[in-house]
Amino acid sequence: MMQSIVNPSVTGFVINTRIPPFFRFECVILYLPSLFHSPNSQNTTYLPTLPRLFHNLNSQTPFPPPPPPLKQFYKPPKMSHHVLLLGGHGKVAQLLTPLLLKRSWTVTSVIRAQEQVPTIKKLGESQNGKLNVLVRSLEDVKSTDDAKKVIEDAGREGEKGVDYVVWSAGAGGKGGPERTYAIDRDAAIHFIRAAASTPSITKFLMVSYLASRKAKPAWWSEEEWKAAQHVNNEVLPTYYKAKIAADEELYRVSRESETLVGINLRPGTLTLEPAGKVELGRTKGSGGDVSRETVAVVADELLAREGVRNGWIDLLDGAEGVREAVERVVREGVDAAEGDPVYDE
Repeated sequence: MMQSIVNPSVTGFVINTRIPPFFRFECVILYLPSLFHSPNSQNTTYLPTLPRLFHNLNSQTPFPPPPPPLKQFYKPPKMSHHVLLLGGHGKVAQLLTPLLLKRSWTVTSVIRAQEQVPTIKKLGESQNGKLNVLVRSLEDVKSTDDAKKVIEDAGREGEKGVDYVVWSAGAGGKGGPERTYAIDRDAAIHFIRAAASTPSITKFLMVSYLASRKAKPAWWSEEEWKAAQHVNNEVLPTYYKAKIAADEELYRVSRESETLVGINLRPGTLTLEPAGKVELGRTKGSGGDVSRETVAVVADELLAREGVRNGWIDLLDGAEGVREAVERVVREGVDAAEGDPVYDE
C-alpha cells in the first residue's frame, strides 16, 4: 500500500511505501524552492538536513524542527567602481579619497603638481581599493577632447574604465578672473560634456556652493535671498558667474543624457570641524556652516547610493544622520533647483 503524507514544514510531499522492512524506503519529493527557503522567515535561507528529509514516518517522535536559519550562502559581489577625482589635492577631495577606497573602489586622483604626489599616495596606504595619481593641469583643458583625453588616461590606470566623475576642483581665487573662468567654468563644462559622451560614465558629482542660483527658492525668506545675492554679486562675483554656468550645464546635460546622472552637491561655508549630522536637500537658509569632512561623507554616500536622480542637493550642518538624510533625499526625489530658471527650461 502506498501512503501520501503532507508535511506543512516542507513544500512538497512524502511517499511512504509499505513493503518488507529490509526493503523499506522513503521517497521525498520536494519543490526546489523549499530547499532554499525557510518556512519561518522571508529573508533567510537554509538547506534542510538529511535526518529532516528522511525522517521515519512510523516514529512517534515529532518531525525534527528546521535548523536555525543561516545567512544566504551566496552573496553577490559588491559593485566596484572607478572614480575620476578632479582636484584631488583639495581638502574635501583628500577626505573623500579614503572613503571611496574603503569601498574597494579604484580612485584616480588628478592633481596639478608632481610635488603633491606623495601627499596623495599616503591616502591609499592600508586601503582596500586602488589609488592612482595622475598629474594634469585642469587649466590646460581647453576643449571637450582635452577632457576626454584625461578620462581615457585615467581609464588606463585601472582594471576598468572610469564610470564615476567627481569635480572638487577650483582656482581657489588664485590667478585672477581669467584663471577662475578657465577652471571653475570652462574646464568643468568640458568635463561634463566629455562625461556625457562617454557611455561608461553614469554619475558626475560636482561640488558647488549653496548660494549658486539665479532665483529665490520658495523655501528661503527674503532676508536669506538678499544674503545670497550679496555673496554672489559683491563678495564673489567672478566665482559665482563661473560656478552657476557649470552648475546649469551639468543640470541641462544630465537631464538630456540617457546614461549620465548629474549630482550637484551644494555646501554652505566650509569648516574644519569633524563630520556630523546634516540638513540636506532644501536648506532653510542660504547661509550656514558645514564641515569639509561632512561634505566628503555625503558625497561618498551619494555615489554609493542607487536611485540618485539628476538634481541640486543643498547641504548644511543639521540634525539628521547622513545616511538617513541621503535615503530621504533619494526616496523623495528632492531637487533644490526647483524655482531656478534652469529647472523650468
